Amino acid sequence: MSLVLDPAAQDLLFREARTANTFTDEPVTDEQVQAIYDLVKFGPTAFNQSPLRVVLVRSAEGRERLVQHMSEGNRPKTATAPLVAILAADNEFHEEIPALLPHFPQAKDMFFAERPVRESSAGLNAALQAAYFIIGVRAAGLAAGPMTGYDAVGVQKEFLDGDHTPLMIVNIGKPGEDAWFPRSPRLSYDEVITTV
Repeated sequence: MSLVLDPAAQDLLFREARTANTFTDEPVTDEQVQAIYDLVKFGPTAFNQSPLRVVLVRSAEGRERLVQHMSEGNRPKTATAPLVAILAADNEFHEEIPALLPHFPQAKDMFFAERPVRESSAGLNAALQAAYFIIGVRAAGLAAGPMTGYDAVGVQKEFLDGDHTPLMIVNIGKPGEDAWFPRSPRLSYDEVITTV
């Protein structure tokens, strides 16, 4: 095989990793979340814009507020996961560009002066970072349950502001009983890869 990553790590991050639907009650610590972020922050984004913002929902009150905005099928798992993360795109990310891109600070105004351009770029690049986040959760030995079945307008009003667009909700923890649905098929190499 031509991958240099250890096969056990490949399994942990991809082959054996699944979207969890149930979780144990073992807590997810702040230290684990810090370790996840300290790993995934190095994933690339355009202009190093890093637009992902994360709201961690830990309290019972916060959980109750969130669950009311989840699709019915997502409510039980969100209510019982040890930690829930709201992943959002910061549409005002450009304010950080001078610090994040010190060799080209003028990119802030040159490319991102207009809000529609920022929203498009933030959505794409925060989605990249959301994928890194899920892999980071797996690297911490935890399971992630990413979901897009929720009332985005309600979540934005309840937890964010007009400058932040929710992308997904991720339940995080150790997988519980019957955590996995059967593995769905994947496309083959030949169905995806074209050489020209």
